[in-house]
Amino acid sequence: MQPSSRSGIFFALSAFLLWAITPIYFKEMSFVPATEILSHRIIWSFLIVIALILVLRYTKALTTVLRSPKTLLVMLVSTILIALNWGTFIWAVQNNQMLSASLGYYINPLISILLGVVFFKDKLDRVRKAAVVLCCCAVVFEVIQFGSLPWVALVLATSFGFYGLARKKVAVDSFTGMAVETAILLPFALFYLMFATSPTSNILENSATVNWLFIASGPITMVPLMCFAAATNRVSMVTIGFFQYIGPTGMFLLAVFLYNEPLSSDKLITFVLIWSALAMLIVDSIRRLRNNRAKNTLSKKSLNQ
Repeated sequence: MQPSSRSGIFFALSAFLLWAITPIYFKEMSFVPATEILSHRIIWSFLIVIALILVLRYTKALTTVLRSPKTLLVMLVSTILIALNWGTFIWAVQNNQMLSASLGYYINPLISILLGVVFFKDKLDRVRKAAVVLCCCAVVFEVIQFGSLPWVALVLATSFGFYGLARKKVAVDSFTGMAVETAILLPFALFYLMFATSPTSNILENSATVNWLFIASGPITMVPLMCFAAATNRVSMVTIGFFQYIGPTGMFLLAVFLYNEPLSSDKLITFVLIWSALAMLIVDSIRRLRNNRAKNTLSKKSLNQ
């Protein structure tokens, strides 16, 4: 394995492991309203990403985005979607809905497949069709069994799926995109904190510990993103795709074994259906990867002869 591949795997593992344990932070911050945490996450992420752009000299890319009304319009959509995703996730963790959040991020790859069919005319083979059907069965089972849609899971899955779609449309790098999105959200975050009435809304009256916890929301957001960006430059998206299930798996384990969220047999059936769909996708991806390597090997041999 080449050094760049090894470092890429290290960065990918770091990113997804950090995302897997992120709920611990938001759980510890349960004494603060979710909207207030979201506001601080926006503010401190904005400050950090602007500093990174200046240090890494990404200013040209940022200027290019700011001069394109079409790109800014798409970025406005992605901003709304990431704010919805962040807010829903924080609320879910604080309100003992971490299992639902985990389910949402398990569903997300299947949502992305459907979006590819609708917007990019991707064709579904038998495996992907079966995976999508299993996902639909899981949602229908949830509705029948519990009498309501798993709205937390669906909001997280669809908002992040459409967010990825919007970002793909403009092809903006992670740091520039985050800078624009947090800049758009910044006035709303500041406005909220100016008029919020919670005991922690005024940072001048908070303890140093509370304020440091607020500031930590910036690195907690940006460090995994930096690792992810480093990984995408070193390994293929197929490889990263295998790592993406670390996040929801970590959330699932935290919910069940650390925070004792109830996992009924009915809820477990929902997860089994989704896990089965994802297992089919993973096995199919491995098969395709091996076939491509075999074809490349044969092509090289034929060229050398």
